[in-house]
Amino acid sequence: MSSLRQRLGEGLVAMVAGPDAEATARRIHDTPGPRWFGADRPIRHVHADSAMFVGGLNALLMQSLHPLAMAAVARHSDYRVHPWGRLQRTAAFIGMTTYAAEHDAQRAVDAVRRVHERVRGVDDSGRPYRADDPHLLGWVHAVEVDSFLRCHQRYGAAPLDAAGCDGYVTDMARIGSALGVVDPPMDVASLQARLAGYRPELRGTPEARAAARFLLIPPLPLLARAPYAVLAATAVAMLPAWARWPLRLPYLPVSEATTIRLAGHGLIGALRWVTTS
Repeated sequence: MSSLRQRLGEGLVAMVAGPDAEATARRIHDTPGPRWFGADRPIRHVHADSAMFVGGLNALLMQSLHPLAMAAVARHSDYRVHPWGRLQRTAAFIGMTTYAAEHDAQRAVDAVRRVHERVRGVDDSGRPYRADDPHLLGWVHAVEVDSFLRCHQRYGAAPLDAAGCDGYVTDMARIGSALGVVDPPMDVASLQARLAGYRPELRGTPEARAAARFLLIPPLPLLARAPYAVLAATAVAMLPAWARWPLRLPYLPVSEATTIRLAGHGLIGALRWVTTS
C-alpha cells in the first residue's frame, strides 16, 4: 500500500509541478535566507493543503468572466496545446512566492512581470488589453485570493478562523503588490467589496465558454477521467450562482450541497493522502 501511495504521489506531483519537481522543491525549501512569510503565516497553511486543486480550477473559471482577461489568455496562452504547462508554471510561482527565499520569490515575480509586459492586443469588440494593466491584475488577484480561501474553508483539513482568513488576504496582498496590483485588499471584507466592483464588467464570451469546456473536460488518460470529473464538479459547485449561466454551467443546489460536496471531500482527502507520501 505504501509503495502504491508513493507511486501515485510521484505521478501527481510530476503532473502538477513538472519533471523537475524534486529539484524545484529542494531549491524552495533548502535555500537559506529570509522568506516573505514566516512559518506561522496563514498563506503557508492554505497553500500546503490539497484543497488548492479545487481553488485553482475555480479561480480559472471565474477569471474567464472578464472579457479582457479572457482575451489575453486566449490569444497569448498555449493552454490547449500544453494544458499542463500553465498549471506547472502556476504551481512553481505559488511555491516560490509562498515558501522560497526572498531573492527567489522576487525572481519569480520579475519573470511573470516580464511576460505580462509582452501580452497586449485588442479583443473582438475592439477594446485594447494589456496583461500588466493594474485593473486587470486586480481582478485576477482578487479572484485567486477569494477562490483559494473559500475552497480551503470548505475542503481544507483545518479551516482558518476569522483572523486567519483576514491574515491570508493580507499575505496575498504582498504578492499582489509585487506583481503590480494597486492597493490590493487587506482583509475579507475589502476583498468582497473589490470583487463586487468588477461585476458590471463581467460576461460570458465564446472564448470564456470554450475555455470552461476545456478546463472541465480536458484530454486525460482513461484512469484519470473519473477523479477529474469529481474535481471539476466540485470546482463548479463553488462558483456563485450568478456565474453559471454566462459560462453555460448548471446550477444544482441540492446535488451540490449533498452528493457533490461529499464526493469533493472524498477526493480531496484522497489527494491529501497521496501527496503527503
